[in-house]
Amino acid sequence: MNDKGKSGKVNFGNGAFMPKEEYLETAVRFRRISIGIPCDIKDDEKRVALTPESVNLLVESDNEVIVQKGAGLGANYTDKDYSENGAIITDSPARVFSSDVVIKVAPITEKETDYLKGNQVVMSYLNVLKLSEETLSKLIRKKVTAIAFEKIRDSNGIMPVIESMSEISGVTSILIASDYLSNHHGGKGVMLGGITGVTPTEVIILGANTAGEYAAKAAIGLGSEVKIFDKSLQRLKRFENLIGQRLQTSVFHPQVLKKALKSADVLIGAIELEDLRPWYYITEEMVRMMKKGAVIIDLSIDRGGCIETTECRALRDPVYEKHGVIHFSAWNLPSRVARTASIAFSNIFAPLLQTMADAGGMTQLLKNDTGVRNGVYLYNGILTNETLGQKFGVLSKDLDLLLSAF
Repeated sequence: MNDKGKSGKVNFGNGAFMPKEEYLETAVRFRRISIGIPCDIKDDEKRVALTPESVNLLVESDNEVIVQKGAGLGANYTDKDYSENGAIITDSPARVFSSDVVIKVAPITEKETDYLKGNQVVMSYLNVLKLSEETLSKLIRKKVTAIAFEKIRDSNGIMPVIESMSEISGVTSILIASDYLSNHHGGKGVMLGGITGVTPTEVIILGANTAGEYAAKAAIGLGSEVKIFDKSLQRLKRFENLIGQRLQTSVFHPQVLKKALKSADVLIGAIELEDLRPWYYITEEMVRMMKKGAVIIDLSIDRGGCIETTECRALRDPVYEKHGVIHFSAWNLPSRVARTASIAFSNIFAPLLQTMADAGGMTQLLKNDTGVRNGVYLYNGILTNETLGQKFGVLSKDLDLLLSAF
């Protein structure tokens, strides 16, 4: 047991003494935080930001984790799994949203902002296209510090959420394409890949990035003939080195692309779109030229898509046919493998939250971590994201200048 002598120093029982003032500063710097995990299932989102195992690590470090009933069911984690790992289970959204940090996968909704007490941290995806002015206004009024999953960077400058979800999306897209080429969903009865004596299926991938890489690996593993298109010759060369074998690669030349599309069985759109304006690498007229029964999956649909005929649909109703081509178009594809995706999230966010607790709060963490700072779009209710400022006609402020004032 700790005791204090007349000297004003704290004795830790091992002969070591620390000045009382220094001890108090240490206690503040490593203060406990409360973390709320709301339920996202109703929003067609089955992933959860923290697994029970990650919750256990945070609770063991003297943090409080509050989980809304059913939050992990989409990823097959029960309330009992969380409670046995130290979480507090509640059916009250207000209780969850009153935490110091609210972390959820689906973008926060206008209704959910009503539960916030204010001056908190909210971490979630930021779907710029779907964010409403009303939701943003409420977050501003409640002086929320909001961080977008997809903008966070690590110490190497890599966006870990984007990378991990892109890996999942790339592999999953090929598995989905294989399913919809088969007779099971009314496809033309073709096996994605190839066997002896049968011409292999052709897969076109737009984008020499992480999603494209994992889609290519999965397709090649099944025996498909893969063609990669990208606007950067340097990325195409890097892509060939990553895959470990020579592929058919090309920059975006209209005639070459049109010729490839005519014989393609699968088209995967993996282009990373940076702005809000539509930028279609594949026009509707190009889709008309594709074979009947071919499959299109646009992985960039949450940013407007890179294929003109794709629509941003919910995961519960992602499939439709246009010009005889099957389209699978869901913005949160990794939610189809929610448990794998949830573990990937936890590997990123559990250490980040503990670092925040150790730093003494989000402000101190942001001062020290430029990668997390990159994900901030609201700081204490002040807009810091230029893209959102352009969308809503609001002047955004420089986050570095704001932090220097605190």
